[in-house]
Amino acid sequence: MARITYIEHNGTEHTVEVANGLTVMEGARDNNIPGIEADCGGACACSTCHVYVHPDWVEKLPAKDDMEEDMLDFAYEPDPARSRLTCQLKVTDALDGLVVQMPEKQI
Repeated sequence: MARITYIEHNGTEHTVEVANGLTVMEGARDNNIPGIEADCGGACACSTCHVYVHPDWVEKLPAKDDMEEDMLDFAYEPDPARSRLTCQLKVTDALDGLVVQMPEKQI
């Protein structure tokens, strides 16, 4: 179980516990957190679960694979260093304390 903080574009914070084995996207969906649409359901076939990872966490996360890199090209205002697709981040105890911020919109 990991405590993850999701920050909406307007600054509203939601800190929730997400079970190991789920994705960060599923944690948002299951806890009704606005700002992560996840149109493709987690198949890495869209960019509607795009977030900006807090700078303290960028180096702690697994590297992006080619498919995630390609999908981030379609995200709203991607940041080369901080943008991630939450469907590609599997929750483990190592993610306890993760902080992600949603962009202004998902496209």
